[in-house]
Amino acid sequence: MPLSLVALCVLVPLSIALAVLDVAPLWVFGTAAAAIIPLSGWIRRATEQVAERAGPAIGGLLNVTFGNAAEFILALFVLRSGNTAVVKATITGSIIGNSLLGLGISIVAGSWGRDKQTFNRDRAGLLASLLILSVIALLLPAMFDYAERSLATTTRAHVLDERLSLGVSIVLIAVYVGNLFYTLVTHRDVFEGTHEGQPTWSLRKALATLAAATVAVAVEAELVSSALEPTGERLGLSLFFLGVIVLPLIGNSAEYASALYFARRDQMGLVMTISVGSSIQIALMTAPALVLGSYLLGHPMDLVFGHPLELFAIAGSAFVVNAIALDGETTWFEGVMLVAVYVLLALAFFFATSN
Repeated sequence: MPLSLVALCVLVPLSIALAVLDVAPLWVFGTAAAAIIPLSGWIRRATEQVAERAGPAIGGLLNVTFGNAAEFILALFVLRSGNTAVVKATITGSIIGNSLLGLGISIVAGSWGRDKQTFNRDRAGLLASLLILSVIALLLPAMFDYAERSLATTTRAHVLDERLSLGVSIVLIAVYVGNLFYTLVTHRDVFEGTHEGQPTWSLRKALATLAAATVAVAVEAELVSSALEPTGERLGLSLFFLGVIVLPLIGNSAEYASALYFARRDQMGLVMTISVGSSIQIALMTAPALVLGSYLLGHPMDLVFGHPLELFAIAGSAFVVNAIALDGETTWFEGVMLVAVYVLLALAFFFATSN
């Protein structure tokens, strides 16, 4: 029996039992968060099995849709509790976590024993362009808010922030759909990878696993959300730090594992797609979807990042990744630099005073 399945058989019922027995929230948070890590891996495995049967275009769409499923579900439950600032922090943390930490440790692991690794510069160039677009789109609402609050009343400025965020969200989703059509249909021959796998699961097993893992993630995400504030108080950590660093590490663990796996097999094109592509998906699809979904949940959320450190982190991540990715090759020291930038940002978020 796979170790991840053994972990699930222990962690999922344990976390539920601790919540029912009203044990200290810290233990509920720890077990539920730990359960999400292997669950997200099973979602990714099941999605890949379905995708390999569906062909490149539909398969790519499925991977995109479920690639950040665990994190999206976790953010939805935090949003439902009204912690919009924490949700925004998880968006920031996911972008910098995937593009700095995930990519960095993958480059270090993949370059071990090799002089360098190479990848498709065309694909890297597109990812770099989309990352810059993501930065512009996420910086714009904050700059707009700063300008409007000096010219309009606070109430009117807040209304305008929400309207602009809705408009930006719609545009970003449209751009992401266009990117899918561009890479999976009109220019598939340019961006199509060399990795072609064969499904090892039946379609029924893959769909059943996907459904069961998604439901289980929803249950665990509810437990994590309910225990979030008491856990932060118990550990002496701000909700800001938990949102930027801890929650994204939990939700993105499957991406990190996949990126490491392919890096060791010298498939850096896939590593770039997983790491940088996940950051782009967060900015262009997940964040806008959360904004739209927030109105359905009764807790409207805009895209105004209130802490300047968040804006600096997002922009700095895009700058560093672009500098490293555009030459079409990586070395282990470039990976070290990416991880170092992430650690520096994590230290700043640890000491930062949240709003």
